[in-house]
Amino acid sequence: MEYNVISADNHILEPRELFVERLPKEYRDRAPRVLQGADGGDGWSFDGKTVERTLGIEATAGRAVKISGYKWEEILPGNYDGAAHLKDMDEAQVDAVMLYPSVPLMSWSMHDDPFALAMMQTFNDWVIDDFCATDPRRLIAQPMMPVNHGMDVLLAELDRVLKKGVKAVHVPTYPDKVWWDEWWDPFFAAASEADVPLCIHRTSGGTDPSGKGVFEFNLPGLGPAGTVHRFFASIEPFTKMIYTGAFARNPKVKFVHAEVNFGWVPFWMQTLDEIYEKQKGWARFGTEERPSAALGRNIFLTVLDDKNGFDQVAAVPQLADIALFSIDYPHSICLWPNTPDDIARSTVNCPEDAKQKILAGNAVRVFNLD
Repeated sequence: MEYNVISADNHILEPRELFVERLPKEYRDRAPRVLQGADGGDGWSFDGKTVERTLGIEATAGRAVKISGYKWEEILPGNYDGAAHLKDMDEAQVDAVMLYPSVPLMSWSMHDDPFALAMMQTFNDWVIDDFCATDPRRLIAQPMMPVNHGMDVLLAELDRVLKKGVKAVHVPTYPDKVWWDEWWDPFFAAASEADVPLCIHRTSGGTDPSGKGVFEFNLPGLGPAGTVHRFFASIEPFTKMIYTGAFARNPKVKFVHAEVNFGWVPFWMQTLDEIYEKQKGWARFGTEERPSAALGRNIFLTVLDDKNGFDQVAAVPQLADIALFSIDYPHSICLWPNTPDDIARSTVNCPEDAKQKILAGNAVRVFNLD
Protein backbone atom coordinates (compact mmCIF):
# COMPACT_ATOMS: atom_id res chain seq x y z
CA MET A 1 0.00 0.00 0.00
CA GLU A 2 1.22 3.52 -0.76
CA TYR A 3 1.12 5.81 2.25
CA ASN A 4 1.32 9.57 1.70
CA VAL A 5 -0.09 10.86 4.99
CA ILE A 6 -0.30 8.86 8.22
CA SER A 7 -1.66 10.10 11.53
CA ALA A 8 0.32 8.52 14.35
CA ASP A 9 -2.11 9.87 16.94
CA ASN A 10 -5.86 9.36 16.51
CA HIS A 11 -8.34 8.49 19.24
CA ILE A 12 -11.40 6.35 19.61
CA LEU A 13 -14.25 6.41 22.08
CA GLU A 14 -15.35 2.89 22.89
CA PRO A 15 -18.97 1.88 22.08
CA ARG A 16 -21.36 2.71 24.89
CA GLU A 17 -22.28 -0.93 25.58
CA LEU A 18 -18.83 -2.47 25.07
CA PHE A 19 -17.90 -3.13 28.69
CA VAL A 20 -21.42 -3.91 29.86
CA GLU A 21 -21.74 -6.59 27.20
CA ARG A 22 -18.20 -7.99 26.85
CA LEU A 23 -16.47 -7.88 30.20
CA PRO A 24 -16.39 -11.27 31.95
CA LYS A 25 -19.67 -11.71 33.81
CA GLU A 26 -18.11 -11.38 37.25
CA TYR A 27 -17.06 -7.80 36.44
CA ARG A 28 -20.11 -6.46 34.61
CA ASP A 29 -21.60 -4.85 37.71
CA ARG A 30 -18.49 -2.60 37.72
CA ALA A 31 -18.54 -1.98 33.98
CA PRO A 32 -18.24 1.63 32.75
CA ARG A 33 -21.48 2.69 31.09
CA VAL A 34 -22.92 5.79 29.44
CA LEU A 35 -25.47 7.72 31.50
CA GLN A 36 -26.95 11.21 31.33
CA GLY A 37 -25.15 13.90 33.29
CA ALA A 38 -26.46 16.95 35.11
CA ASP A 39 -25.92 19.19 32.06
CA GLY A 40 -28.09 16.97 29.86
CA GLY A 41 -25.18 15.46 27.97
CA ASP A 42 -24.04 11.85 28.09
CA GLY A 43 -20.94 10.73 29.95
CA TRP A 44 -19.22 7.67 31.30
CA SER A 45 -20.19 6.45 34.74
CA PHE A 46 -17.73 4.31 36.66
CA ASP A 47 -19.93 3.62 39.65
CA GLY A 48 -23.32 3.12 37.97
CA LYS A 49 -24.61 6.44 39.30
CA THR A 50 -22.32 9.46 38.96
CA VAL A 51 -21.25 11.07 35.68
CA GLU A 52 -18.38 13.39 36.56
CA ARG A 53 -18.19 15.02 33.12
CA THR A 54 -20.17 14.53 29.93
CA LEU A 55 -18.77 14.20 26.43
CA GLY A 56 -17.02 17.30 25.13
CA ILE A 57 -13.55 18.26 23.91
CA GLU A 58 -12.40 14.65 23.59
CA ALA A 59 -15.05 13.98 20.91
CA THR A 60 -15.60 17.42 19.41
CA ALA A 61 -14.47 16.86 15.80
CA GLY A 62 -17.14 18.13 13.43
CA ARG A 63 -18.91 20.04 16.21
CA ALA A 64 -18.52 23.37 17.96
CA VAL A 65 -15.82 23.05 20.62
CA LYS A 66 -17.19 22.83 24.14
CA ILE A 67 -15.85 21.30 27.30
CA SER A 68 -18.83 18.98 27.81
CA GLY A 69 -22.53 18.62 27.16
CA TYR A 70 -22.79 16.45 24.05
CA LYS A 71 -25.34 13.67 23.82
CA TRP A 72 -24.07 10.39 22.40
CA GLU A 73 -26.10 10.92 19.23
CA GLU A 74 -24.35 14.25 18.61
CA ILE A 75 -20.79 12.95 18.32
CA LEU A 76 -19.45 11.58 15.05
CA PRO A 77 -19.75 7.80 14.55
CA GLY A 78 -16.06 7.88 13.64
CA ASN A 79 -15.42 8.02 17.38
CA TYR A 80 -16.50 4.41 17.85
CA ASP A 81 -17.05 2.79 14.43
CA GLY A 82 -14.14 1.70 12.25
CA ALA A 83 -15.83 2.17 8.89
CA ALA A 84 -17.01 5.65 9.87
CA HIS A 85 -13.52 6.51 11.12
CA LEU A 86 -12.06 5.56 7.75
CA LYS A 87 -14.69 7.64 5.95
CA ASP A 88 -13.62 10.67 7.99
CA MET A 89 -9.96 9.94 7.22
CA ASP A 90 -10.77 9.78 3.50
CA GLU A 91 -12.22 13.28 3.78
CA ALA A 92 -8.94 14.48 5.32
CA GLN A 93 -6.78 12.55 2.80
CA VAL A 94 -5.17 10.51 5.58
CA ASP A 95 -4.12 7.01 4.54
CA ALA A 96 -3.63 5.29 7.92
CA VAL A 97 -3.95 6.02 11.63
CA MET A 98 -2.61 4.76 14.96
CA LEU A 99 -5.42 4.56 17.51
CA TYR A 100 -5.40 5.41 21.22
CA PRO A 101 -8.16 4.33 23.66
CA SER A 102 -10.25 6.46 25.99
CA VAL A 103 -12.35 4.79 28.69
CA PRO A 104 -10.03 1.91 29.71
CA LEU A 105 -7.16 4.33 30.42
CA MET A 106 -8.54 4.38 33.96
CA SER A 107 -7.38 0.77 34.39
CA TRP A 108 -3.73 1.84 34.71
CA SER A 109 -4.60 3.74 37.88
CA MET A 110 -6.00 0.56 39.48
CA HIS A 111 -2.55 -1.00 39.94
CA ASP A 112 -2.85 -4.81 39.87
CA ASP A 113 -6.63 -5.08 40.26
CA PRO A 114 -7.86 -8.10 38.20
CA PHE A 115 -10.74 -5.92 37.01
CA ALA A 116 -8.20 -3.59 35.37
CA LEU A 117 -6.72 -6.51 33.43
CA ALA A 118 -10.21 -7.56 32.31
CA MET A 119 -10.90 -4.00 31.13
CA MET A 120 -7.71 -3.90 29.07
CA GLN A 121 -8.23 -7.31 27.51
CA THR A 122 -11.83 -6.48 26.63
CA PHE A 123 -10.66 -3.32 24.88
CA ASN A 124 -7.77 -5.12 23.18
CA ASP A 125 -9.99 -7.78 21.65
CA TRP A 126 -12.58 -5.25 20.50
CA VAL A 127 -10.13 -2.79 18.91
CA ILE A 128 -8.26 -5.53 17.06
CA ASP A 129 -11.11 -7.86 16.12
CA ASP A 130 -13.88 -5.31 15.53
CA PHE A 131 -12.83 -1.69 15.05
CA CYS A 132 -9.63 -2.28 13.07
CA ALA A 133 -10.91 -5.35 11.22
CA THR A 134 -12.57 -2.92 8.79
CA ASP A 135 -9.12 -2.39 7.25
CA PRO A 136 -6.11 -3.46 9.38
CA ARG A 137 -3.66 -1.82 6.97
CA ARG A 138 -5.21 1.60 7.59
CA LEU A 139 -6.50 1.24 11.15
CA ILE A 140 -3.58 0.35 13.43
CA ALA A 141 -4.64 -0.95 16.84
CA GLN A 142 -2.64 -0.14 19.94
CA PRO A 143 -3.70 -2.70 22.55
CA MET A 144 -3.09 -1.75 26.17
CA MET A 145 -0.39 -3.50 28.14
CA PRO A 146 -1.05 -4.62 31.77
CA VAL A 147 2.19 -3.09 33.03
CA ASN A 148 1.24 -3.24 36.72
CA HIS A 149 0.25 -6.91 36.90
CA GLY A 150 3.69 -8.52 37.04
CA MET A 151 6.11 -9.50 34.30
CA ASP A 152 4.54 -12.88 33.56
CA VAL A 153 1.11 -11.36 32.94
CA LEU A 154 2.62 -8.52 30.92
CA LEU A 155 4.61 -10.81 28.65
CA ALA A 156 1.65 -13.14 28.23
CA GLU A 157 -0.62 -10.32 27.07
CA LEU A 158 2.07 -8.99 24.74
CA ASP A 159 2.40 -12.44 23.21
CA ARG A 160 -1.40 -12.82 22.94
CA VAL A 161 -1.88 -9.59 20.98
CA LEU A 162 1.22 -10.16 18.85
CA LYS A 163 -0.38 -13.38 17.67
CA LYS A 164 -3.29 -11.23 16.48
CA GLY A 165 -0.87 -9.34 14.25
CA VAL A 166 -0.62 -5.98 16.04
CA LYS A 167 1.94 -3.39 14.92
CA ALA A 168 2.28 -1.49 18.22
CA VAL A 169 1.24 -1.55 21.87
CA HIS A 170 0.12 1.20 24.23
CA VAL A 171 1.75 1.77 27.61
CA PRO A 172 1.09 4.42 30.29
CA THR A 173 3.17 7.48 30.98
CA TYR A 174 3.24 6.63 34.68
CA PRO A 175 3.43 2.89 35.38
CA ASP A 176 3.86 1.81 38.99
CA LYS A 177 7.59 1.30 38.27
CA VAL A 178 9.41 4.12 36.45
CA TRP A 179 10.45 3.39 32.89
CA TRP A 180 14.17 3.66 33.66
CA ASP A 181 14.01 0.79 36.16
CA GLU A 182 15.91 -2.31 34.96
CA TRP A 183 12.83 -4.36 35.87
CA TRP A 184 11.46 -3.54 32.40
CA ASP A 185 14.33 -5.10 30.48
CA PRO A 186 12.57 -8.44 29.73
CA PHE A 187 9.56 -6.52 28.38
CA PHE A 188 11.79 -4.24 26.32
CA ALA A 189 13.61 -7.29 24.98
CA ALA A 190 10.36 -8.97 23.95
CA ALA A 191 9.07 -5.82 22.25
CA SER A 192 12.43 -5.39 20.51
CA GLU A 193 12.40 -8.96 19.25
CA ALA A 194 8.89 -8.46 17.86
CA ASP A 195 9.92 -5.03 16.50
CA VAL A 196 6.82 -3.29 17.87
CA PRO A 197 7.04 0.20 19.37
CA LEU A 198 5.80 1.07 22.85
CA CYS A 199 3.48 4.05 22.51
CA ILE A 200 2.71 6.56 25.24
CA HIS A 201 0.46 9.60 25.04
CA ARG A 202 1.43 12.90 26.66
CA THR A 203 0.70 12.53 30.39
CA SER A 204 -2.04 9.92 30.19
CA GLY A 205 -2.05 6.59 31.97
CA GLY A 206 -1.27 5.84 35.59
CA THR A 207 -0.83 8.35 38.38
CA ASP A 208 1.59 11.25 37.98
CA PRO A 209 3.43 11.44 41.32
CA SER A 210 3.88 15.19 40.89
CA GLY A 211 0.16 15.78 40.47
CA LYS A 212 0.78 17.74 37.27
CA GLY A 213 -1.09 15.20 35.17
CA VAL A 214 -4.42 15.98 36.84
CA PHE A 215 -6.92 17.53 34.45
CA GLU A 216 -8.42 20.68 36.00
CA PHE A 217 -11.43 22.14 34.22
CA ASN A 218 -12.99 24.21 36.99
CA LEU A 219 -10.48 27.04 37.48
CA PRO A 220 -10.15 29.66 34.72
CA GLY A 221 -7.33 28.94 32.30
CA LEU A 222 -6.00 25.74 33.88
CA GLY A 223 -7.48 23.43 31.26
CA PRO A 224 -5.77 25.20 28.33
CA ALA A 225 -2.61 25.66 30.45
CA GLY A 226 -2.40 21.88 30.72
CA THR A 227 -2.70 21.60 26.95
CA VAL A 228 0.40 23.78 26.67
CA HIS A 229 2.69 22.25 29.30
CA ARG A 230 1.94 18.67 28.29
CA PHE A 231 3.71 19.32 24.97
CA PHE A 232 6.94 19.13 26.99
CA ALA A 233 6.07 15.83 28.70
CA SER A 234 8.82 13.85 26.95
CA ILE A 235 11.78 15.62 28.50
CA GLU A 236 11.88 14.09 31.98
CA PRO A 237 11.19 10.40 31.25
CA PHE A 238 13.31 10.16 28.12
CA THR A 239 16.24 12.09 29.60
CA LYS A 240 16.27 9.73 32.56
CA MET A 241 15.96 6.67 30.32
CA ILE A 242 18.89 7.83 28.18
CA TYR A 243 21.18 8.80 31.04
CA THR A 244 20.49 5.68 33.12
CA GLY A 245 21.22 3.38 30.19
CA ALA A 246 17.75 1.98 29.38
CA PHE A 247 18.45 2.34 25.66
CA ALA A 248 22.09 1.24 25.96
CA ARG A 249 20.84 -2.02 27.50
CA ASN A 250 18.00 -2.30 24.99
CA PRO A 251 19.34 -0.73 21.78
CA LYS A 252 16.43 -1.84 19.60
CA VAL A 253 13.51 -0.85 21.80
CA LYS A 254 11.32 1.92 20.32
CA PHE A 255 9.18 4.44 22.20
CA VAL A 256 6.68 6.73 20.47
CA HIS A 257 5.46 9.69 22.54
CA ALA A 258 2.27 11.10 21.06
CA GLU A 259 1.10 14.71 20.83
CA VAL A 260 4.22 16.49 22.04
CA ASN A 261 5.41 18.31 18.86
CA PHE A 262 9.12 18.95 18.20
CA GLY A 263 9.96 22.63 18.04
CA TRP A 264 11.61 22.31 21.47
CA VAL A 265 13.76 19.31 20.51
CA PRO A 266 16.92 21.06 19.21
CA PHE A 267 17.51 22.75 22.56
CA TRP A 268 16.86 19.46 24.38
CA MET A 269 19.32 17.60 22.12
CA GLN A 270 21.96 20.26 22.68
CA THR A 271 21.43 20.14 26.44
CA LEU A 272 21.46 16.32 26.57
CA ASP A 273 24.86 16.19 24.91
CA GLU A 274 26.35 19.22 26.68
CA ILE A 275 25.50 18.03 30.20
CA TYR A 276 26.74 14.55 29.36
CA GLU A 277 30.12 15.87 28.20
CA LYS A 278 30.54 18.24 31.14
CA GLN A 279 29.44 15.80 33.85
CA LYS A 280 30.66 12.39 32.68
CA GLY A 281 33.85 12.74 34.72
CA TRP A 282 31.95 12.06 37.91
CA ALA A 283 28.35 11.11 37.01
CA ARG A 284 27.40 7.45 36.76
CA PHE A 285 25.88 7.57 33.28
CA GLY A 286 24.53 4.32 31.91
CA THR A 287 25.58 5.09 28.36
CA GLU A 288 28.87 5.76 26.59
CA GLU A 289 27.41 7.16 23.37
CA ARG A 290 26.25 10.66 22.53
CA PRO A 291 22.86 10.87 24.30
CA SER A 292 21.02 12.55 21.44
CA ALA A 293 21.79 9.52 19.24
CA ALA A 294 18.78 7.79 20.82
CA LEU A 295 16.44 10.25 19.10
CA GLY A 296 15.20 8.82 15.83
CA ARG A 297 16.43 5.35 16.78
CA ASN A 298 14.77 4.62 20.13
CA ILE A 299 12.70 7.76 20.64
CA PHE A 300 10.06 9.16 18.30
CA LEU A 301 7.55 11.98 18.76
CA THR A 302 4.26 12.76 17.06
CA VAL A 303 3.70 16.28 15.80
CA LEU A 304 0.73 18.36 14.71
CA ASP A 305 0.89 21.67 12.85
CA ASP A 306 4.12 22.67 14.60
CA LYS A 307 5.41 25.16 12.03
CA ASN A 308 8.25 26.18 14.34
CA GLY A 309 9.44 22.58 14.40
CA PHE A 310 9.05 22.07 10.65
CA ASP A 311 10.94 25.33 10.01
CA GLN A 312 13.95 23.99 11.97
CA VAL A 313 14.29 20.74 10.01
CA ALA A 314 16.54 22.22 7.32
CA ALA A 315 19.07 23.34 9.94
CA VAL A 316 18.67 20.25 12.18
CA PRO A 317 18.21 17.29 9.81
CA GLN A 318 17.94 14.75 12.66
CA LEU A 319 14.48 16.18 13.38
CA ALA A 320 13.24 14.54 10.19
CA ASP A 321 14.05 11.10 11.65
CA ILE A 322 12.31 11.76 14.97
CA ALA A 323 8.90 13.15 14.03
CA LEU A 324 5.72 11.34 13.00
CA PHE A 325 2.80 13.45 11.76
CA SER A 326 -0.58 13.29 13.51
CA ILE A 327 -4.00 14.96 13.38
CA ASP A 328 -5.36 14.09 16.87
CA TYR A 329 -8.87 13.26 15.61
CA PRO A 330 -11.43 13.76 17.21
CA HIS A 331 -10.03 16.05 19.92
CA SER A 332 -10.43 19.80 20.21
CA ILE A 333 -7.07 20.67 18.59
CA CYS A 334 -7.42 18.14 15.76
CA LEU A 335 -6.31 18.90 12.21
CA TRP A 336 -9.55 17.62 10.70
CA PRO A 337 -11.09 17.85 8.19
CA ASN A 338 -8.81 20.46 6.58
CA THR A 339 -5.66 18.37 6.98
CA PRO A 340 -4.10 19.15 3.56
CA ASP A 341 -4.32 22.90 4.27
CA ASP A 342 -2.77 22.43 7.72
CA ILE A 343 0.07 20.41 6.21
CA ALA A 344 0.73 23.00 3.51
CA ARG A 345 0.94 25.85 6.03
CA SER A 346 3.16 23.96 8.46
CA THR A 347 5.64 22.48 6.00
CA VAL A 348 6.17 25.42 3.65
CA ASN A 349 9.83 25.72 4.70
CA CYS A 350 10.53 22.02 5.24
CA PRO A 351 12.69 20.17 2.67
CA GLU A 352 10.61 17.83 0.55
CA ASP A 353 12.44 14.62 1.46
CA ALA A 354 12.19 15.43 5.17
CA LYS A 355 8.53 16.32 4.77
CA GLN A 356 7.77 12.91 3.29
CA LYS A 357 9.58 11.17 6.15
CA ILE A 358 7.52 13.03 8.73
CA LEU A 359 4.17 12.72 6.95
CA ALA A 360 4.42 8.98 6.34
CA GLY A 361 7.89 7.45 5.95
CA ASN A 362 8.82 7.38 9.61
CA ALA A 363 5.52 5.79 10.59
CA VAL A 364 5.99 3.11 7.93
CA ARG A 365 9.47 2.42 9.34
CA VAL A 366 8.59 2.53 13.05
CA PHE A 367 5.34 0.54 12.80
CA ASN A 368 6.53 -1.83 10.04
CA LEU A 369 3.67 -1.04 7.71
CA ASP A 370 3.39 -2.67 4.30
